[in-house]
Amino acid sequence: MGERIYLVQPDGSLRAMEETSYDSEVLLQTLLSDHPDLLPGDQIDEREPRRWLLVSREMGIPDAPDRSDRWSVDHLFLDQDGIPTLVEVKRSSDTRIRREVVGQMLDYAANAVVHWPSERIRAAFEAQTPEAEQRILALVQQADPGQIEEFWQRVETNLQAGKIRLIFVADRIPQELRRIVEFL
Repeated sequence: MGERIYLVQPDGSLRAMEETSYDSEVLLQTLLSDHPDLLPGDQIDEREPRRWLLVSREMGIPDAPDRSDRWSVDHLFLDQDGIPTLVEVKRSSDTRIRREVVGQMLDYAANAVVHWPSERIRAAFEAQTPEAEQRILALVQQADPGQIEEFWQRVETNLQAGKIRLIFVADRIPQELRRIVEFL
């Protein structure tokens, strides 16, 4: 059947899916918020695919201690190892996706590791996540509530070590962006 994807209809017939561009970044951002598994967890680690916990959309990042936020990353996720994952979403038709988005993400990353204490990330997560503790236990696949503090300590350790992940999401990744990311 080639590389096409089909949906089986209620009457048993097949309907070919047609690839289309996104009308807006907001739609793509909403899909990621609602369905974090759209992120490439198995491409990052094939043996232990990354699982995602959405901390916040539009997570603010200051450029100095005790200052208000200067930027905001589209999404901040954590994986099961407590690695902060910054996700920036762009449409391929946005010319900034070629080079500007890379500089933007490097600004975010450089300042996030310095000015985001894990307590701020935790507070943002708990403020907007019902059953926050249960979500963390599900992420780390543990039943022991003591694992929650260990998880947040891993987040802090990762931040202090500068161990974060940057993910660019777009309806199409232009070759120019791919080349820059592969080089980095």
